[in-house]
Order: sequence, then structure tokens, then C-alpha cells
Amino acid sequence: MFTVAQRARIRDALVQVASDDERITAAALVGSAAIDQEDQWSDIDLALRIRPDLEPELAAQHWTTYMYADHDAVHHLDIWSGPALYRVFLLSNSLQIDLSFWPSQAFAASGPTFRLLFGETNDAPTSPPPSTESLIGMGWLYALHIRSSLARGRRWQAVHMLNGLRDQVVALACLRFGLPAHQGRGVDDLPPEMTDFLANTLIISLEPTELNRAFASTTRLLLKEAAHVDTELASRLAPPIEELVRSCEISPYVRSRAPLKH
Repeated sequence: MFTVAQRARIRDALVQVASDDERITAAALVGSAAIDQEDQWSDIDLALRIRPDLEPELAAQHWTTYMYADHDAVHHLDIWSGPALYRVFLLSNSLQIDLSFWPSQAFAASGPTFRLLFGETNDAPTSPPPSTESLIGMGWLYALHIRSSLARGRRWQAVHMLNGLRDQVVALACLRFGLPAHQGRGVDDLPPEMTDFLANTLIISLEPTELNRAFASTTRLLLKEAAHVDTELASRLAPPIEELVRSCEISPYVRSRAPLKH
């Protein structure tokens, strides 16, 4: 396990290498370190602005060699976000390092968790929050797949879909309370009464009756959140969604399926 001191030394070394790299014209801290809210588990996030004549993959090649040779990286993962390449490294001491390589014209502050270290940024683009209507739509779509999974006796698939449904509810609640919705970043800051409701959606076993209970709890929350967005839409959605839950409760699978053996 890495220490806070080790992380600080590695981050300082990365920033120094970036400032000496003729491929890099600007760099910024991103995430909790940018607002001095790191804890012992935090990773390192650096956003790097590359020269206008370079593509992200070419700039990343040099850094990849450096990370394996000088920082004992054991693996890396590429994730694209728009025009930017995020190359995520795992070090042998379990430290995660996210290096994002941004085309020159796209490098800009993405929010409050962005601290420019050197160079210049472009004007930050406006990034709209997730559409509440699309979150509600994804919610009822997950609910349909939960019903069919349960009816077919596919319990693990039902769990997967239930988790997806809960994610839509969490995002809706976060938006309602003005919290970050992406990847559940704001869920721990929701009011206790809301997180208590969410706790009731968790699954404690794979028994069909338990899956149905969690399904009913999660769909109720979906309809509540939908009502905060559009009461008329929530009223239209309620009958078919409630029918999905009822059809699972009376399914022959639920009444006759033997328990899973451990």
C-alpha cells in the first residue's frame, strides 16, 4: 500500500517531468487534490495539454514508457472521454495514476476540481447535467428487464438490472439536491431519509421473494423521483411499472423455484 508521502513524491515527479516535456504545454491537478480534499486512499489525476501538432496516443507513448520504467507500473487502461485519452496506470504499490492527454483546443477547466499548475487553458465549455427525462426512461427500461429476468429465473441478471435501476434513482436524487450525479459521486451527501430509502433497495439474498422486494422498493423510489421532475409523467408511468412488480409477485417461478444451494 502506498503512503501519502509516497504519493506526494510521485505527483511532484510527474509534474516536473510534464514541465520538462516539450510535448506538454500545460498541466492541471484534477480531482480531490485540486481542492485540498485528498485522503489516504486518493489517487493522482493529472490533465496534460499536448502540442497542437500531436495526437493523444503519440503523446501518451512516451509517458507510458516512463511510468513502467520509473514508477513500477504493472498495467494500464485506456479510456476515451470525447477528444481526451485517459491512460490509467496501476502501480505495484496499488496507487492509481490517471494521466489525461488533451488536444490543445480542448484543454479547459472541467469544474471546481481543476487547478492549473502551469501553462494556459481555454475557456471552459458549458457541460449540461444528465437529462432527468433520460434517467427516468432508463429507469423504466431497466424495470422491464428486471421483470423478464425474474420471470425467466435468471437471478444474477436480475441483480445486474436492479443495480442499474438503482443507479438511475441515485442520479435523479443527486440532481434534485444539487449534488454531483456522475458515478454516484454525490450519493453519500444525500439527506439521511433519502439514503434510508436507498438502503431498502439493497439485495440481501438471491431468493426470488427478496429480489421481488428489492424490485418493488426501487420502482417506488423511481416513481417518487419522477414525480419531483414531472408529476404527469409519473402518473402515466405508475400503472405499467406497478404491473411489472405485480406480475413478478404472482410468477410461477417465484412460487415454485427451489432456493439456491450454498
